[in-house]
Order: sequence, then structure tokens, then C-alpha cells
Amino acid sequence: MLSRVAVSVPAASYSAAATAAASPSLIPLNPYHFSCQKKAKIPRFLGLRVREVSCVNQRSIGWGRSNSRNKSGRMESFTVRATAQPLKNADELIDSVETFIFDCDGVIWKGDKLIGGVPETLDMLRSRGKRLVFVTNNSTKSRKQYGKKFETLGLNVTEEEIFASSFAAAAYLKSINFPKDKKVYVIGEDGILKELELAGFQYIGGPEDGGKKIELKPGFLMEHDKDVGAVVVGFDRYFNYYKVQYGTLCIRENPGCLFIATNRDAVTHLTDAQEWAGGGSMVGAFCGSTQREPHVVGKPSTFMMDYLANKFGILKSQICMVGDRLDTDILFGQNGGCRTLLVLSGVTSLSMLQSPNNSIQPDFYTNKISDFLSLKAAAV
Repeated sequence: MLSRVAVSVPAASYSAAATAAASPSLIPLNPYHFSCQKKAKIPRFLGLRVREVSCVNQRSIGWGRSNSRNKSGRMESFTVRATAQPLKNADELIDSVETFIFDCDGVIWKGDKLIGGVPETLDMLRSRGKRLVFVTNNSTKSRKQYGKKFETLGLNVTEEEIFASSFAAAAYLKSINFPKDKKVYVIGEDGILKELELAGFQYIGGPEDGGKKIELKPGFLMEHDKDVGAVVVGFDRYFNYYKVQYGTLCIRENPGCLFIATNRDAVTHLTDAQEWAGGGSMVGAFCGSTQREPHVVGKPSTFMMDYLANKFGILKSQICMVGDRLDTDILFGQNGGCRTLLVLSGVTSLSMLQSPNNSIQPDFYTNKISDFLSLKAAAV
């Protein structure tokens, strides 16, 4: 077993963050979130092979250029963790937690196609008194729009149970008291715009800038809005050079301008036929042009986990995070001190999980969430 120690420090205010952004060498007070996992004695009869012990040091704010990340933009981690075990007794896992947090793409659906056995599994968990929460890094839809997608797929899920990275971006801006007289430039789709509007923030950009072009002529100077105080970058099927240049100018030239990413997913599931380039490809363009790292509000950042725990009054030790990605879903759960279950119905294959190059090990793994039903029956 692993014991976890977590110390959270409150996020800085807008003014402190702005100071840090304007002066990269200045770091606001209390800017860190520490999440450490300590090696504990493992009984020999469990047959577990110790692999890693981890201590993650992650900034809790997004202003400035001094994020506590290494040069590749990834959180630094040192780990000793037991190798993931195949899920054999679903009842034991279900009884050990109060809340299940599910990723959506690759766990609940692929593209617009529901993964088999999902409705029955969710119904069974609800019948056993479990709280269900659905967290997605996909920022193209708002919570309300995702609610309609769940309904279309025949799933009874309320808006209060859905947390998308589009919502997380707006919630983060509220948490640092982002000034209402400042604007947000959006590289992304309708979901981010709707959540910003609901939160009362001014925004420009979004899909309407997808058709804009730059005519490069001798002496041409591109103007940008000096009132932009944050640039939010999410998955964007209307991505173009105009947006890259406009957002770059805001980040580099507007004092204290935030650079926020909804997520850094390498790939996404636009259809169930293949993987498609994800939001990380858009974020990467701005990392290159600004030479800055973003503040990520989606998984594996602890921001959404902290928000959920506070909103529902959940003990993180009573949560099981279920996802198909090691570097977002499973790391999200581990950073938050939760139990973790990897499903092989999405991005991660068994060979990827068991690769010697993979250092992220969930507590358990199984093929898909409907295995809860068959493994439950087999254990009786």
C-alpha cells in the first residue's frame, strides 16, 4: 500500500499573479502545491513489485514564467510505486470508495459512439449509493452542452455532475479574481466562450477568428487589444496563423497577461476510427512562439480535483479516478491522493502500461468499465 501526504497552498490573487507575469524572476508567496507519496511496507503475500515513490511539486498559479516544471514543461516526479494489478474483485474496489470520477473520451464514449455496457455500469454504481462525477479535458463544449450529449447517448447525467476543462478555465479565472474590465482572448471553441460568459468575463476570439487571414505586406504591423489580460488555449478545429500571432502578441506584450491551457492532451477521439491531434498541439504552438509554459487547468492539474472535493465535500481518499490515459487521468488521480483505475478502452494499451519506459502505474487496470459487472458476478 502507499501512504500519501498532501499539502495545499491557496492560489494567489490576480494582482500577485500579474506581478509575477510582469517580472518572471519574481515568484508570489505560497505559490506551490505539494503532493508526496511515501513508500510503505508491502506485505510479501501481496506479491507486489515496488516500482516507484513520487513527490510532485506543482505551481498553483498561472501568472509568470517561473512555473515549477522542467524544460520539457512536464512536472518533475520521483516515484516508487507498486506495479498496477489487474482488477479481479470489483466489489472490493466499489466498497472502498464513495465517489467515482470518470473521464469521458475513451471511457464512456469514443467520438459519438457509446462504449458497450456503460449505462448498466453507471446504474449499478448509483444503486449502491455511489456519487458519480464526469471530468473531461475536452473544452469544445460547455457543461450544459455535455449534458445534452449524455442525454443523446441515453445517459441520465445532470449538469452538476459534469466538469469540463472549459468550465475549469472560467472557474480558475474566478478563483484568482481576474478583473472584469480585462478581456480574455480565446483560442478554442464554443464551450470556452459559453463558460466565460456564464462567469461574467469579457472575451474575444474563438471560432469567429477561424476565418481571418493575415496579408503579409512590407511594413505590415498587426494590432492587438491591449486590454487582454489572459489568453486561454484549448482544442480548436479552426486553428490558424492569425490566432497564433494574435495570442502571441497578447502574451508577450500585454503586462501580466496570463497564458492558460485547458489541457495538453497529445491526441483526442473525434471519431471512433482513429486518434486525432489533441489540444496539446495548439498549446505547443504558443509555447514555441512565447517561450513560456502555460498554467494548465485540466487534468493532470490538481485544480479540478481540489474544486470537486470542496464543492461536494469529498475526502480525496474516498475517490476512485477512472480513465484511459496515464499522463492525464491516472496522474490526475495520483496527484489528488485518490485510488486509480486504468481502462484499456481508449488511448492506453496493456503493452504501453507494462512498458519499462512507463513510470505511471495505476492501482488497478481492466478492459472497460463494464467489467465492474462481470467481475462483480465472478466474485460472488
